[in-house]
Amino acid sequence: MSAPGSASARTRVGRPLISLALASMMDEVHAHSGAVYLLAADEPVLEMAVMAGLPRAFAVPWERVGLSAPIPVAEAVRERRLVWVGGEHEMARRYPRIAVVLPYPFALAAVPVATSSKVHGAVFVTWPGSHPPELTDWERDHLTAACGRLAVRLERAVEDSVPPYTEPDLLTAAPVGSVAGTLGTVEAARMVARLPYGLCSLDLDGRVSFANAAAAELIGAPVSQLLGSQLWAAVPWLNDPVYEDRYRAALISQHSTSFVALRPPGDWLSFRLYPSTTGLSVRVSRARAVAEMNRAGPRPGDRPSRLVTISQVLSLAGALTEAVGVQDVVQLVADEIATAVGSQALVMLGSRSGRLHVLGHRGYPDARVVERFDGLPLAEPTPGTHVLNTGVPAFFESREQLEHLYPGRIATPDGFAAWAFLPLIASGRPVGTCVLAYAERHPFPADERAVLTSIGGLIAQALERAVLYDAKHQLAHGLQAALLPHTLPVLPGIEAAARYLPAAQGMDIGGDFYDLVPVDELAAAVIGDVQGHNVTAAGLMGQIRTAVRAYTTVGQSPEAVMRSTNRLLIDLGTDLFVSCLYLRLDPKAGRAVMARAGHPPPLLRRPDGRVRVLDLAGGPLLGIDGSAAYPTTEVDLTPGSVLVLYTDGLIESPGVDIEDALADLGDQLAEGGDRPLDELADGFVRRSPAARERLDDVALLLLRAVG
Repeated sequence: MSAPGSASARTRVGRPLISLALASMMDEVHAHSGAVYLLAADEPVLEMAVMAGLPRAFAVPWERVGLSAPIPVAEAVRERRLVWVGGEHEMARRYPRIAVVLPYPFALAAVPVATSSKVHGAVFVTWPGSHPPELTDWERDHLTAACGRLAVRLERAVEDSVPPYTEPDLLTAAPVGSVAGTLGTVEAARMVARLPYGLCSLDLDGRVSFANAAAAELIGAPVSQLLGSQLWAAVPWLNDPVYEDRYRAALISQHSTSFVALRPPGDWLSFRLYPSTTGLSVRVSRARAVAEMNRAGPRPGDRPSRLVTISQVLSLAGALTEAVGVQDVVQLVADEIATAVGSQALVMLGSRSGRLHVLGHRGYPDARVVERFDGLPLAEPTPGTHVLNTGVPAFFESREQLEHLYPGRIATPDGFAAWAFLPLIASGRPVGTCVLAYAERHPFPADERAVLTSIGGLIAQALERAVLYDAKHQLAHGLQAALLPHTLPVLPGIEAAARYLPAAQGMDIGGDFYDLVPVDELAAAVIGDVQGHNVTAAGLMGQIRTAVRAYTTVGQSPEAVMRSTNRLLIDLGTDLFVSCLYLRLDPKAGRAVMARAGHPPPLLRRPDGRVRVLDLAGGPLLGIDGSAAYPTTEVDLTPGSVLVLYTDGLIESPGVDIEDALADLGDQLAEGGDRPLDELADGFVRRSPAARERLDDVALLLLRAVG
């Protein structure tokens, strides 16, 4: 006889282990759906092993869940504790990914399947929306104990080398045996056939398992066509996500739902769905009130009712991924939400240093109504601050409701009659409040509240990214402004104008630079281009510009300035190269001495209007060869002459030959060289295809000798 601790003495693992455990668990706590997840063998992923009570299609997005995902079962495993979600509002606030796809009233508990030494997976079970908002101690204890027992049995199965196997999902419930004995199947069918309205029975997958003749006549399809098919798949005019959404809502919430649909050409039908854990009963009848209203035509002031659907939410989610800055988010939400839920105005609120901050608004005729809330302390009792502080949404169907809770609003009317205050929570913390305002009283049904709260989660994520982008954008522009000259110095005998445009791609910051430096009675001009258009390039650009200015100030010759800068760049070890053009200007003598390091050649316009490209001698890019020489070239610069110094971002554009671009630049210079330099600089930038596309930074420095 085997010892009590041996494997043969243990209770053998029976099949189906997981399905039976889940069914027993759901039965004990009266849950209507659930699933068991097991940890994958070779990756940090939970895989759905068995689903019960609802079609697996409802949970397709979560059949495989990463352990780091913001999903209740993953959180239960990570923290080895029971996770409770008491309703659709809490789901939308804590787990917006789930609420977007399932915006229905239901409660959920997720429990780890674990022993003291090992986690095997997790279980979730759900209840209808009528479940109390808190889980009872009895339910909590039963779920925890059942998952503990399942973990022990799974561990024994591993120790006994029981091979894994696939278990079927549990959709079909035990048959109700008392019905046939009480009514008789034939008499039941006769009774249903005599009813004056249509009746259909749908299984959990939405397939028609029974339809009486009245239903077939109203729908306009034979019973044979309906049986075994989903209504929205069998009948073309019911093929709308709105109607499938009602079926999903009824099954998940276990609440009766309804909808009306237009059967072409003009018959409105009413569908009432009565759910249970075994499927749905559907009553079909003529929607006479809707038909009469349709015949009467719309009344003045009537607005079309709109239903926020999953497809609209997903469309909004996709659009929000394209928003870049905060104002992009505000505009996009105003455009998308207004059409979906019928709101007429929008305010986006954030917080800064303990005070409310108005990030943006749309739809308010008088902006002062909104902007007076900017800077309001977060401790001030207003709906916007309350929602931002608590993370709990607030819905006011009428002005009376709002003013009852916040009497101060009586003195600050904004012309609207209903409001939805949505908390914007991202990364577990509130980042703002989205306020939707309605011109008329507006009821907020439970499903609309759930979807609006879910939308708040999506907006929050987009807003968090946008705030970070705007902060980086401001930092980049501040850095760029600090590294480039604020103004050009006034030099005797020289007029100057400059333009800088960062690349449109990236952080709007680049490595192109220019400078104009007075040196006694002379002057020095420099323009250059550091590889890249990012913070690294900008930082190196600042170092190079400072070095050139320092070498110039101590009196080095143009060739020496280039050699010194080249050695500095190599010593810095940045692996970035720099093109550069340096000029020593002598307006009194009417000449300029130039040194070039791989930079595009400047253009010179003579006083008689002739333009030529200065083919200067030069050396390699700075930062390549520490022993490189940079010979100089002397150029006449008589009064009235104009020099155009630029970086390649002004002339290099896909599909445009550089020589053609230079020729066009020369033509512009010949034609307009007598105009003020600021006008000439603006014209160069405006007419340049490369500058318009801004695939690269653009720096432009114009110099005119005036004697």
